[in-house]
Amino acid sequence: MTRHRNIINFSSSYLQLPDTCYQNVVPAGASSPEMLAFNNELAADFGLSTDEIDIEQKLNVFSGNHVVEGSTPVAFAYAGHQFGHFSPQLGDGRALLLGELLDVQGHRKDVQLKGSGRTPFSRGGDGRSALGPVIREYLVSEAMHAMNVPTTRALSAIATGEYVVREAPLPGGILTRVASSHLRVGTLQFFAARAAHSELSALVDFAIDRHYPSLNDADCKPLALFDAVASAQASLVAKWMSIGFIHGVMNTDNMTLSGETIDYGPCAFMDHYRADQVFSSIDSGGRYAYNQQPRVLQWNLARLAESLLLLEDKQDAFEEILHDVPQRFETAYLDEMRKKMGLLNRHDDDATLISAWLTHLENEGYDYTLAFASLADARRANADSSESDDVLQRWRQRIASQPADSGEIDAAMRASNPTIIPRNHQIERVIQAAYDGDYLPFTELHDALKTPYVSRPDSDPFIPPPTPDERVTQTFCGT
Repeated sequence: MTRHRNIINFSSSYLQLPDTCYQNVVPAGASSPEMLAFNNELAADFGLSTDEIDIEQKLNVFSGNHVVEGSTPVAFAYAGHQFGHFSPQLGDGRALLLGELLDVQGHRKDVQLKGSGRTPFSRGGDGRSALGPVIREYLVSEAMHAMNVPTTRALSAIATGEYVVREAPLPGGILTRVASSHLRVGTLQFFAARAAHSELSALVDFAIDRHYPSLNDADCKPLALFDAVASAQASLVAKWMSIGFIHGVMNTDNMTLSGETIDYGPCAFMDHYRADQVFSSIDSGGRYAYNQQPRVLQWNLARLAESLLLLEDKQDAFEEILHDVPQRFETAYLDEMRKKMGLLNRHDDDATLISAWLTHLENEGYDYTLAFASLADARRANADSSESDDVLQRWRQRIASQPADSGEIDAAMRASNPTIIPRNHQIERVIQAAYDGDYLPFTELHDALKTPYVSRPDSDPFIPPPTPDERVTQTFCGT
């Protein structure tokens, strides 16, 4: 692969890790790349002026056609529990790290290509991606960012001009993903499974330097890292739950040490509320259902603890943190839900009130997002049953008991209840249009998702839930 003038100043701190942590890769590139989207806002965070980088340069770099000086593309090794079953070797099978960039605040971020061709971890696959999964991840990850949920982000989406064969030939695509890092629970599991203590220790030091530098003076770094990751992940899953998000594939290789959401495969946002909602086509047992996500959070963290115990035999201390995870989640979740319902102080019976409201939504089949937006707008849409009146009466009494004024309450609710989410049927419509060569629906939905908390007229086409014939009941991994 030819190297070209350095238009982006990549570096790679990962190269200081043992070389067993990664494999060097040459991206396959694309025959006729076409830019579907480029995130100018995110590029500006890295001090990249779009006036200095023309479209041809963007296409060459982010399709993998050109590797600029300073970039050393690598694919990472990791293992993982997938649906409860351990796979000792997974790794970046269709992704590679171009390098790292410093943002304007001095934070180091990974820049990764997804769908850029085979790697040593492809396990017989082609390492490519169809355009549909690229579009889904771009839209959902940027929507999550707009809703203040920790997440990887999308820098570009490119149509390759080539076809990939899945169930049928589909247009190919490459996503450029930006993350605080791509270190996963599965990264540590890979080396724990091999009793590779030196690599484990190096990764713990690396993760702390990258994400939790205040822990560098901790007496027991593995335990301190576990404690920090447990809190970050409990907060993250609480945010997912508060906006009706279902990850769909909470394998340990999809849980980051940074506490960012990663890998938007068979993910979905609920339309009508149902606590045991499942969308993923491969989750036949409901392991990763909406209401199972807190349980899986703790299960995954237990696997992380098992890996770190190889470095520090402090089982009682690890178990104490692990047993506290449900309480950490519950505290974070109640805080998120209080804001959504305008409860700006804490009462002991708040959990009961929130549960009653959710039970009402489920019994009546109400749309999760719109029901909360209706509360934020002080409206009573579809709330005419005696049960609804009882719940709303209790909510109003709770609101009235607060010292906060109505303006403060309304502002808090509007800042916590999106009016627009990336609904499944809208994403599918955008993907089908893109497969037909029409990218305008993608642009329109993407622009709307940038401002999820602004008031919108009822006539806005992106607000309504799906009609019965538009409902998407299954989502797919897209690998």
